[in-house]
Amino acid sequence: MTFDSLGLKPQILSALKQQGYTQPTPIQAQSIPILLEGFDLLGTAQTGTGKTAAFTIPIIEHVLNAPSERRRSIKALVVTPTRELALQVAENAKRYSSGTSLRTAVIFGGVGANPQIDQLKRGVDILVATPGRLLDLQGQGYIDLRNLTHFVLDEADQMLDMGFIHDIKKLLRLIPAKRQSLFFSATMPKTIMELSGQILKPNYKQVRIAVEKPTAERVSQCVYYISKSEKPSLLIHLLKEELEGSVLVFGRTKHGCDKVVRILDKKGISAAAIHGNKSQNARQKALKGFKEGRVRVLVATDIAARGIDISGLEHVVNYELPNISETYVHRIGRTGRADASGSSISFCAADERGYLKDIEKLIKAKVPLIEEHPFTEGAAEEWSIPENRIPAKQGQRSQRGQRGPKQGGRNSRSGAPAHGKRSSNRR
Repeated sequence: MTFDSLGLKPQILSALKQQGYTQPTPIQAQSIPILLEGFDLLGTAQTGTGKTAAFTIPIIEHVLNAPSERRRSIKALVVTPTRELALQVAENAKRYSSGTSLRTAVIFGGVGANPQIDQLKRGVDILVATPGRLLDLQGQGYIDLRNLTHFVLDEADQMLDMGFIHDIKKLLRLIPAKRQSLFFSATMPKTIMELSGQILKPNYKQVRIAVEKPTAERVSQCVYYISKSEKPSLLIHLLKEELEGSVLVFGRTKHGCDKVVRILDKKGISAAAIHGNKSQNARQKALKGFKEGRVRVLVATDIAARGIDISGLEHVVNYELPNISETYVHRIGRTGRADASGSSISFCAADERGYLKDIEKLIKAKVPLIEEHPFTEGAAEEWSIPENRIPAKQGQRSQRGQRGPKQGGRNSRSGAPAHGKRSSNRR
């Protein structure tokens, strides 16, 4: 299949060719024809496989077909959980509609509202928004959703994780019942399936791509058993000795990310952090510096896991494992996008072993262990402690009776001696 065979308008095809698009990805090839026919859709695919184009391209086609007198009224609304993702979706929508007269705007919190209000007053066809600012400006009368024909929840599962369910339900009461609704995400837990059943039309379609392998096959994965105190030293070693180019590092807390940046700065490694305590201008400045190569290491909380699309990013480091296993999929999906390859390196301290188990259960595979490296000594003693003496996962009871590798000269699940080599045993 090619984009030419989908019956899209010449302006859209021209814009896609300018972006170098000739053949749709599997999620695009299956979703676009369904959406062009007007069905509601629940779409699931690995991160980095082109979900944004899968829903924006048919929306642009439909909006172009709308009566001209309804132009400049909001006909398509895309709601995302984070500012970074909203910016990314809006940027792509503008690219795909560059040969048309359609207007796309993006609104989100953390910055002044006046420039966004000015855009809305000039008229918008496609609006991309985060829930808080969207409801705020709608409540002030700046957003009119009466002519809405298309509604998209992008990364719907994270919406629930971030507590947006009440905002979503409030929004659903504001938009027309007669509409095309789309849910897209890289993972689709039971809670989202239940919500989709309430919102999508009874005859909605489902598209699932590579659900048995939620992580991109082109991303190599590995994990280090490491003591917490050794994590900074291992990260510095990897950045100076093994990893080339830009590196995206994920932490769980805002304070922790700032601490990593200070450690790297002292070692002469350019780094910047993005998290919820940073102003939107600071976050965009850090992301721009990272994309342009002026900042080598971007340290981020999971607020950025689904909003960073950086061409050619090769390495993701999970400095701290996420306590929600689906988040791991989105983190490592920042690399290995489209046809590129990438690597994911995870640090696992003794109190994170439960997180690793959950991740491996989700991805239905064991993450290969780097069995021998210079930073195992501190980990060996910690990992010899039974799990019932390790602090429990937040909101969960600790798993009793489970042990990590035994203390001593063997520090791996396979029992290989520890001398700094990478194991080929994938367990």
